[in-house]
Amino acid sequence: MRAGTEGRRPWAAGAVVIAGRGPVVAAEEATGWAVRYASYDETTGRGVELPPDERVPVTVGTPFDLASLTKLFTAVAAVQQVERGTLRLDGRVGTYLPDFRAAAEHGVTVRQLLTHTSGLRPELPLYDCPTASARLARLRAEAPLTRPGTAYRYSDLNMLLLQHLLERLTGRTLDVLVRDGITRPLGMTATGFGPCPGAAATEDQRRPWAKADRGMLRGEVHDENAWALGGVAGHAGLFGTARDLAVFCRALLSGGSYGGARILGPGHVQLMLTPPGLGFLLDRPRFMGELAGRGAAGHTGFTGTSLVLDPATDTFLVLLANAVHPRRRPVPEHGPRAAAATRLARAVRGS
Repeated sequence: MRAGTEGRRPWAAGAVVIAGRGPVVAAEEATGWAVRYASYDETTGRGVELPPDERVPVTVGTPFDLASLTKLFTAVAAVQQVERGTLRLDGRVGTYLPDFRAAAEHGVTVRQLLTHTSGLRPELPLYDCPTASARLARLRAEAPLTRPGTAYRYSDLNMLLLQHLLERLTGRTLDVLVRDGITRPLGMTATGFGPCPGAAATEDQRRPWAKADRGMLRGEVHDENAWALGGVAGHAGLFGTARDLAVFCRALLSGGSYGGARILGPGHVQLMLTPPGLGFLLDRPRFMGELAGRGAAGHTGFTGTSLVLDPATDTFLVLLANAVHPRRRPVPEHGPRAAAATRLARAVRGS
């Protein structure tokens, strides 16, 4: 994990990687520290390391803050409702959430939320709103920057609107939808919304580099908006292990089933994994390495997490890391993610 170093700082304090093909796990490795730093020293630009006997090593069972990998679970929860006929992909958000007046006025659709073509900006500083009602009012009033359906713009707001839509539609909160519809059926017992006390530490979160002053975080969601929203958000908030995410990957590569459980039918899984995709990022070369361009689908998370599915070879790769420990970088680095994906692609080609 030395790739992309900043001075003597590694890309991540610790990481777990798991790769598989078909029903076989080909590699599973853990390295580094779940907790290495006590704080970040802005005067030296380095982390303040804990004494060796106070550090916590990473194991293959260490949970990580999954960050934006949460979006995939929100997307699956939405597609489950599409499969059941209770939600229309091309239905307008305003039909389900008439009080979200800006999205309603601009005709934003469910499909546009799932494909990041709604035109909404990447994020809003909801963490600066003084009350929950103020946060909700700001989200309801947020209008697209461009005409919906005309351009791709990755946005956390898409999944926040989708969360509100699903909760209004089903009468259940997102954490319950994810638990009852995805993690419990698949036996993903180590995956859920926080708090998660045993998770790998993330950031010494302080201004000006962060958006809130919260100190060193461990087991509390890193994303400031998800934190302000109580830890359960459509775009971030889940914690989980690499082994659990391997099960999630296998279920999707197997057409929506794993063991005796089915979370989606094959047709709807294909809808998620083929262009333009629903929730997944398709053939994005920066983190998919040499898997890109072959029909691969995947996603990343700001904390250092990623997963890639390659339906053509029935392979998957999960990489969980605390790359923001003890402090985020100005620009997230994809080098180690891409290198791992390339190694998997070459191993499959050589088999």
